Amino acid sequence: MFEIDGLSLTLEQVERAARTSGADVQLSERARVAMAASRQRVDEIVAAGETVYGVTTGFGHFAEVSISSSAVRELQVNLVRSHAVGTGEELAPELVRALLVLRANVMARGCSGVRPAVVEQMLGLLRADVLPVVPRQGSVGASGDLAPLAHLALVLIGEGEARVDGTVVAGADALAHAGLEPLELHAKEGLSLVNGTQVMTALGVMSSAELSRLCSIANAAGALSLEALLGKMAPFDPAIAELRTYSGQRLCADEIRGLLDGSQLVDSETSRVQDGYSLRCMPQVHGAAHDVCAMARSTFATEVNSVTDNPVVLADGRILSCGNFHGQPVAYALDFVAMAAADLASIVERRINRLLNPQLSGLPAFLVQDGGLRSGYLMVQTAAAAIVAETRTLAVPASTDSVPTSADQEDHVSMGAWGGWKARLAVNNCRRVVAMELLCAAEAIEFRDGARRAPALAAVHAWVRELVPPLEADRPLAGDIARLADALDDDGLLVAAGLR
Repeated sequence: MFEIDGLSLTLEQVERAARTSGADVQLSERARVAMAASRQRVDEIVAAGETVYGVTTGFGHFAEVSISSSAVRELQVNLVRSHAVGTGEELAPELVRALLVLRANVMARGCSGVRPAVVEQMLGLLRADVLPVVPRQGSVGASGDLAPLAHLALVLIGEGEARVDGTVVAGADALAHAGLEPLELHAKEGLSLVNGTQVMTALGVMSSAELSRLCSIANAAGALSLEALLGKMAPFDPAIAELRTYSGQRLCADEIRGLLDGSQLVDSETSRVQDGYSLRCMPQVHGAAHDVCAMARSTFATEVNSVTDNPVVLADGRILSCGNFHGQPVAYALDFVAMAAADLASIVERRINRLLNPQLSGLPAFLVQDGGLRSGYLMVQTAAAAIVAETRTLAVPASTDSVPTSADQEDHVSMGAWGGWKARLAVNNCRRVVAMELLCAAEAIEFRDGARRAPALAAVHAWVRELVPPLEADRPLAGDIARLADALDDDGLLVAAGLR
């Protein structure tokens, strides 16, 4: 259990809630006080008949249309219904849980003008693990993630659809299952529910967490490949990293050096002066991916405690229209995550090729005896190459694109939601390629039984072998790759390797 107040939510808390069925997240007392104050100001505006965007006016192109005080609640319901135009596959449960936490945290700050009851409704769904069905397509990443957030908001008022125990049910039935009544929206509350960057941010938080883990997993996979290929240790000397001082490079070199400690295989080949780049430059490439991921997570850490509404209710009573809903900072970071994932997958694929190519490895071609009759791991590199090619296209930036919307009222947008989805796909692809390297490196090291292996890498090898047996005869490898890739979704390998 943790409390939200709009100011102190951490990425780790978001990740934990996203991965937990029935996460117990509570609204802090400080947040209740701040929300009540901003809500009172909105009520005063409505009572006085003042003109404030989205409170007593229409939205977007209709911002010049005044709304009577008697219709302000109808206005909010109409907004939610009309904006629910999402399409495509629904967001995964972990993303919807993250979305609920993030949107609730924004409103808990007390600058949205909504009642605490709105946040309590969202947290009630979270605690009951009743998850709104949120289609992933429809957001251009400015004015917030309007369409997907509208689908979330529909369930709060007893409409739309939600998943209960994995089954899609009507929103009203979902609320009943959670022991909740449909929420009656007051002035501004519909707008506050849909105005924000929380879909793209949820995608960023979860994808960057996985990429950060994959950077260390790739270090373990690369170290196992280096040992199997009798590689050189000089590039991982701490003195090298001190000459460039990137934190990611230092971390990667330290991890690989520790993983290879005690190996009699590395540096045993004296005829080769230096290794190819995919081995020698792991600290520079893996480390750069780590640093990009850290930079992106710094952006996401700022965003999760940022107010991304429009208009905002300030502590001094002013209600100001602004552009904090524009997702450009998050969109840039998401594109970097996708690029780092694509390039990490690229260098991993090159090591797979080195393991399988007898001219580069000194091992049997495709790590198989009786080559010709048997093909061994031949197709693994082909599949990895296909995934890398696909992932490179996902690394093309979305944040540099913009398609104006809402009759040019919203004439520059971030495309952050698409950038977030691309990042998620790129990281998932990278995980599959890393799984392929582990598959091949575990087989390759078994051809090197004549010397003492590094103890840490022996543990990595044992972890792989718990999931995948040696290749004693040709068999379909798709299931092996899938099992390894799925197992990389947590810290199991890193714990085995002593990296966690």
